[in-house]
Amino acid sequence: MADEFEVVCIGAGTVSEAVAAQLEGTGISFAVVERELVGGECPYWGCIPSKVLLRSATVLAEAGRARALAASSVEWQVDFAKIAERTNKISAYTDDARAASSLAEKGATLIRGEAHLTGPTTVTVGERRLTASRGIVIGTGTAAAVPPIPGLDEVPYWTNREAVLIRELPASLLVLGSGPIGVELAQAFAQFGSKVRVIESLDRLIPGEEAAAGDELAKAFGADGIAVSTSTTVVAAEATAGGITLRAESGEEFTAEKLLVAVGRKPKLYGFDLEAAGVRTTDRGWIAVDDATLVAAPGIWAGGDITGIGAFTHLSWYHGQVIGRQLKGEHAVADHRAIPRVTYTDPEIASVGMSEQQARDRLAEVRVATADTGNGTRGYINGPPGGVIKLVADMRKRLLVGALVVSPRAGEIISELTLAIRAEVPLEVLVDTLHPFPAFTRDLDGLFPELATG
Repeated sequence: MADEFEVVCIGAGTVSEAVAAQLEGTGISFAVVERELVGGECPYWGCIPSKVLLRSATVLAEAGRARALAASSVEWQVDFAKIAERTNKISAYTDDARAASSLAEKGATLIRGEAHLTGPTTVTVGERRLTASRGIVIGTGTAAAVPPIPGLDEVPYWTNREAVLIRELPASLLVLGSGPIGVELAQAFAQFGSKVRVIESLDRLIPGEEAAAGDELAKAFGADGIAVSTSTTVVAAEATAGGITLRAESGEEFTAEKLLVAVGRKPKLYGFDLEAAGVRTTDRGWIAVDDATLVAAPGIWAGGDITGIGAFTHLSWYHGQVIGRQLKGEHAVADHRAIPRVTYTDPEIASVGMSEQQARDRLAEVRVATADTGNGTRGYINGPPGGVIKLVADMRKRLLVGALVVSPRAGEIISELTLAIRAEVPLEVLVDTLHPFPAFTRDLDGLFPELATG
């Protein structure tokens, strides 16, 4: 006989946790199926351990800056065993007992195993057949994408999962790809003392962001001694006496003790019969959903990374909240105009809304204002690294539509700009908004008037 529930969630990551938070206490019966760890990628191999590593690295970088700002001599010895232990501890040593208990407390039935979507209302887990009378939620997330480079499958490369939980610091590291994962970990390992080279096939670092972000990050990488090879296509990989060697299309070779592959992510849809369930995918393999309702097919929702809308934990939680409210019978829609994202390098890179080019492609009248955050009062006080703020406005509607911030605390600064876009705050109101002196946000006091009157 089938296990009957009103809701079945596939994947026990952030989306399902948010759905569970919405369904708690409603009397709606729901099951959550997970093939790995409850909590998903973020707490064990993603956001949490990587940011713990970055915190340790930034402390070392700041100690070094003390030589210029506060001390005649500063010396230390990196204790990577201490760094690794703290990272593993905060990642719960990949023990999901606490997360599993939290789901159970919210009323979920946790089923461990690989879920196969087999129809519009059915999911199988081994010999068990689950039926969902109210709806199925797909929140399976992503896995590291690995490019089809000859020889790569024969060398012991890392993905983010291996890199964040290592116990010994490599002497040297090649990082293939310069998206957020690649640049964050590249900088962390360099600040710990590894010799690092980043290899990117496109013409700049962090190519998903505006060019100004890549320019500022290149300066920071130069200060950290990180070698960068852009416009470089890798065509072969092999194990050599020096560790792992990558050969570029140009013939140039790069060798290091370890290799981190960070070229992007791919959807996890193991054993799903999407056609039988009436679910479609995009041309890049993501689950196709209605942008507002997140409905993938009648009675089936998908949220978070698996939709391709954005690979952010906060977006996954937002999607789960929207889906959960709909499952309760409430009216709820997602608004994707202002999804903030932050790359936690040193300095941080944060952005929201449209890039300048996207705005010029879509809007009739666009105005852009920029400022050097290193020359602002707080930036000057703070000292290196500096950065840039770039704001993009729709001058027909006199609204902010996009922002880029490269600066210390950029991840905090972007929240105000996210709200301005989401709430459609008029430029005149932004001009009349006070910022405390000498906060990093004080730079906005010069940029808002420039947009409004320049």
